[in-house]
Amino acid sequence: MDFISAGIFLLFFLIAQSGYFSYSLYLALAILIGCIDSIYIVAHVSFFPMLVSKGYFSKAYSVSNLLSPLTVAMTPAVTLTYKHLGISPLFLFNAFSFLFAAICEMQIKIDESHVKKDVEPFSFRVFKNGYSYIKSEKGLLIITVYFFIKTLTSFGVSTLLIPYCKSVPTLGVMAYSYVAAVNVAGRLVAGWLQYKFKYPAKKKFSIALFVYIAISVIDGGVLYTPFAVMLVLFFIEGMLGATSYNIRLSTTQSYVPEEYRGRFNGCFQMFSNTGMIIGILLAGALTKFCSIRLIIAGMMLLCIIGTFAVMYKGRHYVKPIYNRDV
Repeated sequence: MDFISAGIFLLFFLIAQSGYFSYSLYLALAILIGCIDSIYIVAHVSFFPMLVSKGYFSKAYSVSNLLSPLTVAMTPAVTLTYKHLGISPLFLFNAFSFLFAAICEMQIKIDESHVKKDVEPFSFRVFKNGYSYIKSEKGLLIITVYFFIKTLTSFGVSTLLIPYCKSVPTLGVMAYSYVAAVNVAGRLVAGWLQYKFKYPAKKKFSIALFVYIAISVIDGGVLYTPFAVMLVLFFIEGMLGATSYNIRLSTTQSYVPEEYRGRFNGCFQMFSNTGMIIGILLAGALTKFCSIRLIIAGMMLLCIIGTFAVMYKGRHYVKPIYNRDV
């Protein structure tokens, strides 16, 4: 997947350099990248736990929390590059980044014995088996449904942040890059703390529930605050987001057996992607009728309602998954 992505972004670079522009072509390539990302994410999330020693899941995902947000920290540099040099250098940088990642991944050696046993080719029945597994595990089903709602609302919000910043003369695109940078800083701090200190196993669900509500409250009201306060709130949100990420992934991935992990993650990703598409389209459509700040506040209210109606209501099934020492 990474080798293919490198080739696609090299193609993007060559097209941009030539001066040729076709919206249909860019749209087709964007759809292809989206398909590749979906496959890659499922493979990565399913494979990563196999490299982690038992009892170190929380620490492993803490390290992941420290590394993955660094990509978002590139936002200010990307914004300046785009502003002064255009889009072409960014496409070329992506091509080399994917190529480097692919070469590094080739050095990983592990025996995926459970894959060798599962000789059945992919089919709708295989996907149905994964969905049946989630249905049989009520805790996983509740988590999946909740993150459909959460993804729908959060991507709706993130879609509108850049247009909002661009529409406010005192903010602009660079203000968004600063917001993204402090959010990453919050994630880095939280990742370091999670590596040093473990959450009490019996409190993980309560911590996660608090985080889900707190993030919704922050996102719903942050655009009504001065820019300085906005930066502080996005830093706090970054810390909270890293906490949510660590608890969910470390517990669910260690809970699901290896032979079902790929199928669970595939179904989970499908629900999340569906929520993402609905959220982005809905947010964009609503801008014809409401102000951006009002749309974001409404979406976060929906997320809070979903938190209580799905996650809190199903807490008896989710707690045995979240409240474990991993």
